Amino acid sequence: MTIRIGIDLGGTKTEIIALDEHGAALLRRRAATPEDDYEEALALIARLVHEVETEIGTAVTIGIGTPGAPSPTTGRMRNSNSRCLNGKLFQPDIERVLGRKVRLANDANCFSLSEAVDGAAKGAPVVFGVILGTGVGGGIVVNGHVLIGPNVAVGEWGHNPLPWAEDRERPGPLCYCGKHGCIETFLSGPGLARDHEKYTNACLAAKEIVQRATDGDPAAAASLRRYENRLARSLSSIINVLDPDVIVLGGGLSNIARLYDNVPQLWKRWAFTDMVRTKLVRNVHGDSGGVRGAAWL
Repeated sequence: MTIRIGIDLGGTKTEIIALDEHGAALLRRRAATPEDDYEEALALIARLVHEVETEIGTAVTIGIGTPGAPSPTTGRMRNSNSRCLNGKLFQPDIERVLGRKVRLANDANCFSLSEAVDGAAKGAPVVFGVILGTGVGGGIVVNGHVLIGPNVAVGEWGHNPLPWAEDRERPGPLCYCGKHGCIETFLSGPGLARDHEKYTNACLAAKEIVQRATDGDPAAAASLRRYENRLARSLSSIINVLDPDVIVLGGGLSNIARLYDNVPQLWKRWAFTDMVRTKLVRNVHGDSGGVRGAAWL
């Protein structure tokens, strides 16, 4: 029986899972990620792998999902909210500690792969996985393989400008990347909260805005309509370039049920086709998508 280990190295927790050849979880562990201690993070991964392999009784393949990605120039990690990774040669270091090769991908790629292999987009030839959470990320899976690209930047749609921007949306909020009006500044959870405050002067978290809209609050409902419109425009630009079979939403904002009815109705206006056959679906693995995708690497 083929067994795969996946590790999701997050900013606050590290999770490990062992999957059998059918995708069933054989065992699972979680531990707190050491804060700002790179060597301790390496040691934690090594300990978890040793514990799992001891219980399973054999050495297995290992995939690791991390926030951020290695620079194609230096190989050093960048843009990781697990800050101790930034600037480090993580892949060669963890391979040295474990004494074997590992597969490495960022967490959005792992989410996308998980949903393409045995999730909401199972069997689809081309899948675009979307993270709508504290940030906005994405990944592309073609015939069961994650695309990486020469710049290790595949799927970074959150740092494109908001398409077909309206006058009231220009120049857009300042993004941490240094530019104004990135998709992430509109479609992330903080972006939704910022937009709602702009129009209402009410400082609410995204989750509360969604709940108030559900309860009939007109201002919150208007904020969600703006959000849906922007999401439709942004995904239309993906359809126009990639033309995926399925778009899978993940992250906290993927739990907004109305998106799956409303956005496909709206994106027809901007998609460069007379009929959009792309399906917009909610993930099925939830918070487990990252660690499962790491195993499938």
